[in-house]
Amino acid sequence: MTERSDLTANYLARAVYIRQIKDGLFIAAGVFMASVGLKAFLLPNNFLDGGAMGLALLSRIITGVDLSVLIVLINLPFIILGARIISKPFALKSAAAIVALSLLVHFIHLPVITQDKLLIAVFGGFFLGAGIGFSIRGGAVIDGTEVLAVSISRRSSLTVGDFIAIFNVLLFSFAIMLVSTEAAMYSMLTYLAASKTVDFIINGVEEYLGVIVISRRSTEVKDRIISHLGRGVTAFKSAGGYGSSGRNTEEDKILFCVVTRLEVTKLLHEINLVDPDAFVVQHAIKDTKGGMIKKRPLH
Repeated sequence: MTERSDLTANYLARAVYIRQIKDGLFIAAGVFMASVGLKAFLLPNNFLDGGAMGLALLSRIITGVDLSVLIVLINLPFIILGARIISKPFALKSAAAIVALSLLVHFIHLPVITQDKLLIAVFGGFFLGAGIGFSIRGGAVIDGTEVLAVSISRRSSLTVGDFIAIFNVLLFSFAIMLVSTEAAMYSMLTYLAASKTVDFIINGVEEYLGVIVISRRSTEVKDRIISHLGRGVTAFKSAGGYGSSGRNTEEDKILFCVVTRLEVTKLLHEINLVDPDAFVVQHAIKDTKGGMIKKRPLH
């Protein structure tokens, strides 16, 4: 029994060690990518982004204070807040990532790659978004807006997405008044490119879909999904009703399975072969764990 406990403890220690290494690599990659986006694209052309990074860039244009200092000062309250509402390890990793980013921004010198404003907006947003995304994959943030959004959402009716949208509308409105309408418009493109890149880095191509199937031939549908797709299926007992007279149907089963977006067409084809009249509902899933999904490791 003692030997088995020692093996379990060694396995857990090794898993924690490997995760810490992966987190560090993700954060290092994120800091580097973000610094490239800032130094090679956004900073030389006075372009902005959304969130706390956009606020730091706007403050630099207005005050002339070094961006490396502003990155730390503006994100410091978010780090303190993150320690309170998320965890102290999260706050420590975020602090280390933000300090590393400010040092790179201050000391490294990169050539200006292009003067084309559209390319600057798109690729500046891409590199900055990749940096934010990799940092999140490593369990840290280099843009603290989402930490504040989580805190606000817990105390009000606003969702995280609502708060971020309001924050960025106000930010770009100030950019129009204080800089120029054209700069603000290009900055919106930068933010769009960055946000889409963050989504891609975190969720990847294999975004998951939950699929609910209601069919009179549920057993055959379930068997076909298992045998032809190799996916797990959960069956729930159900009783339904329909029509103006409130007609009730006999007890049946509802099927639920999770597939990637790349597999959903094949899944619908298999369902259609068994029951063309099956009622199918799809909804997006941010993440999954365990089961029969071939999942990419997050850490």
